[in-house]
Amino acid sequence: MLRSFLAALPLLATACGSPAQAPQAVASPLAPTRGLDPARTAQMIADAARLPRLRSLVVLRDGEELVARTFNGGPGLDTPVNIKSASKSVLSALVGIAIERGVLQGVNQPVLSVLRSDAPADPDPRLARLTVGNLLSMQAGLERTSGENYGRWVSSPNWVRFALSRPFVDQPGGAMLYSTGNTHLLSAMLTRASGQSTHALAQEWLAEPLGLRIPPWPRDAQGIYFGGNDMRMSPRALARFGELYRLNGGVNGRRVLPAEWIKESWTPRATSPWSGGQYGYGWFVGDARGHPVRFAWGYGGQMVYVLPGLRLTVVMTSDATAARDGGHIDALHRLVADGIVPAAVAGI
Repeated sequence: MLRSFLAALPLLATACGSPAQAPQAVASPLAPTRGLDPARTAQMIADAARLPRLRSLVVLRDGEELVARTFNGGPGLDTPVNIKSASKSVLSALVGIAIERGVLQGVNQPVLSVLRSDAPADPDPRLARLTVGNLLSMQAGLERTSGENYGRWVSSPNWVRFALSRPFVDQPGGAMLYSTGNTHLLSAMLTRASGQSTHALAQEWLAEPLGLRIPPWPRDAQGIYFGGNDMRMSPRALARFGELYRLNGGVNGRRVLPAEWIKESWTPRATSPWSGGQYGYGWFVGDARGHPVRFAWGYGGQMVYVLPGLRLTVVMTSDATAARDGGHIDALHRLVADGIVPAAVAGI
């Protein structure tokens, strides 16, 4: 039943999260469930409350907040939290806007056209073929900086140079090799090409038009904001970001993100070596009970699900400090597929 959805989920490895909190009672009351079947929604929330690592759940339908809950001592729904690798989907949006504004040339732009000064003195010839699109789809071909290589990378004195100096283990455009170094290179490209920090661009291009808050997040030793990890956004801010994609890039009559970029981002381009699932430009691509679902995924369960056909945006945040997943991510996907989707179908 969930094969196509769960198959889109490679195992990710990024940095650690915030301190764990002792489980407490569910906090916020259930909002009116117009557009969601009340009985199925109540059961879904009861199921959510049994997940010890879940911290928040927000469900929007047609832009209306129908479920807004905190769990297990989670912070308020307007409190920024570490969204881990869900940052990669936000960064993808910034790249799309940068291309539309002419700050970047397009997905075929060579990475070295901006970052040549950080390339090795005698680079592998394949580095000249590495493009923006290769970084976005995790098809750089470079040895990964995530997983077992993550600590060595973030301990290096120059993250950009370290990422560019990795040996090629595949061709650019080849197999999917999930690597946060790829998205950090994109953050460096945005900064160098625009003359503004990635945070400043996020404020101007996303936070201000969407009416949300994106506070500063960690930077490398050269001042480049961490591309693809450790960004902080609240659950409600993440929901507004998801709505931007559901609404095809426009908010309140204002075009924020090119509609074509959303289509390109949700086009499968790479296949996970772990699960056989699909990945676009910073978004995972799958389905839940036959309904297309596109989702941002941060380590430990920081999730933004967009189900355009059901007019749904779903956000979940979780405690990310546990050493092992222990089935938590699968439980979140089941909550969508077995709880939220049936409640939405019955509520139509």
